[in-house]
Amino acid sequence: MVNFKELADLLATPQKIIITTHQKPDADALGSSLALANYLLQYQHHTVKVITPTDYPHFLTWMKGNNDVIVYEETAAITKKSNELIADADLIFCLDFSALHRIKDMGERVRDSKAKKVLIDHHIDPEDFAEFVLHDDKASSTAELIYDFIELAGDTDKIDKHIGECIYAGIMTDTGSFRFPSTTKKVHLLLADLFDKGIDHSYVHRIIYDDNNMSRLQILGHALSQKLKVFPEYNTAYIYLSKKELQDYNSQTGDTEGVVNYALSLRGIIFAVLFIEGDGLIKLSCRSVGDFAVNEFANTHFEGGGHKNAAGGRSLSTLEETIEKFEALLPQYQEELSACKASSEN
Repeated sequence: MVNFKELADLLATPQKIIITTHQKPDADALGSSLALANYLLQYQHHTVKVITPTDYPHFLTWMKGNNDVIVYEETAAITKKSNELIADADLIFCLDFSALHRIKDMGERVRDSKAKKVLIDHHIDPEDFAEFVLHDDKASSTAELIYDFIELAGDTDKIDKHIGECIYAGIMTDTGSFRFPSTTKKVHLLLADLFDKGIDHSYVHRIIYDDNNMSRLQILGHALSQKLKVFPEYNTAYIYLSKKELQDYNSQTGDTEGVVNYALSLRGIIFAVLFIEGDGLIKLSCRSVGDFAVNEFANTHFEGGGHKNAAGGRSLSTLEETIEKFEALLPQYQEELSACKASSEN
């Protein structure tokens, strides 16, 4: 970690600490934030507040400390209070995002704060805004890096069941339940230590993956039966959902999470995309297997980025225009996708 000794010296004295993460937090984002918060709160001289830019799925609300999380955009009064906390902070931990625009309107508030910034993240090309940096784009998750941070401090004995379950949730989801190549020997050894801390891994898995509401199942059924399009010649599939469809099914935050993986699970598919229509914006979730780099595809064509096999993008065009553009791009990637398909079978 860059400047860890200086940061450790700061943490040895009382600090007003803000922890934040990217908009629409997933299990890695919120798990990392609450794991770090629960760790830092053991040093009773710190004041620690977790502020998320937006709301997040109900299946993450079981984590210890969830009831104290501040959702920045929830009301005008909360936004005002959050801005005051950010301006008055001594330290701001920025977790699971590499650029300040990922925290929406909070970004400039964080940039302008007198607080020293700490970046802990595993996405590529981190923005240079933090004095203290723990970054590894080969790490399975930011949750893994939070464990590393606590280990650097010599405090793994302070990881209790609750902190361990927050870390486990982040690693579990970002590794696709430990099936992605980022699930290294180090990850398994880390998990073994979490088991020693008494985590209930079955509970974490069940509450995240097996606690669906009706709207999520209805959207999934509709997406797979009506909105899935497959291009065998390009080893590609995509799903698209309009704003009206999401409204018709009373979609809630998190209901479309993981839907793109169903398209990717089709036999012969190397590249999958989920298109979601929002307010004046089309969001893309891109996934791949093998050597096809969806972060490069998203960055080149859809103002996006992320990991090699999991990335996001956006389009300011209509849903129809965005899909038309996407389909028109596929022929130029046909040879690469075919090669990746062949490679994945060897």
